[in-house]
Amino acid sequence: MASPYKKRRAPVGLALVAALVALPLVPILLWTFAGEWRFPDLLPKEWSLRGIQHLTAPGSRVAEAVFTSLGIAVAVTVAAVAVGLPAGMALGTYRFRLKGLVIFLILLPILVPPLASTMGIHLTFIRLGLADTAFGVFLVHLVPTVPYAAIILTSVFADRTGELEEAARTLGASPLRAFVYVTLPEVAPGIAVAALFSFLVSWSQYILTLLIGGGSVVTLPMLLFSAASGSDPVITSSLAVVFALPAVVVLLIALRYLKPSGDQGLPGLGKVS
Repeated sequence: MASPYKKRRAPVGLALVAALVALPLVPILLWTFAGEWRFPDLLPKEWSLRGIQHLTAPGSRVAEAVFTSLGIAVAVTVAAVAVGLPAGMALGTYRFRLKGLVIFLILLPILVPPLASTMGIHLTFIRLGLADTAFGVFLVHLVPTVPYAAIILTSVFADRTGELEEAARTLGASPLRAFVYVTLPEVAPGIAVAALFSFLVSWSQYILTLLIGGGSVVTLPMLLFSAASGSDPVITSSLAVVFALPAVVVLLIALRYLKPSGDQGLPGLGKVS
């Protein structure tokens, strides 16, 4: 049972985390609605909706880029978890020779510089007709996301003893029913963490999307980098706010639904004192 001191400390900790997350966004929000803001003024002298109007303008590609980014990121998240779940279950549950080598090979795609590995993938995708397509971008986003999902889920399954599954099997449950009704609910928080990481990694990809998409697949990071290379901080800040929103929402979900209860820590990360 948590002590009253810990109960009082939890809202303070959440408020501190929220403040630290929101603080870097304050200048961006101010620039989004700034009409004129010159150094050394602390606040803009004039306010304007030009940044918001750019996001919602009829000829703007922002809405298209947002939907493209969301579609690819959600698809990548589902696929990365679907691949990482059995891999993590095997690596975390069983002991076998060369297990360290297998883990190293899984991590290799995120250890190698992405530009070097993507150039070889790009040539292969050109031959297969996958270059300059959304499906090709989806596939290349799996390169950095699957290792993260697999390693997170490996740590989740490594902390489990499997006693509940054995009890379910003893009571007559089939392997599939034991997995669906016992294993999945128990590791659901770990799956959620892996999904959150996979979504954020895919959502923020720029180099992989640029090389494989070839400019035909326009995502929000591409618009943001293009605007950042210009000289209009209002437009750049407006795009940055839209780009940051999913990350903030994901963090709030994690704080709300994945916070530890009692003395139990996040799955795979052990207990917290």
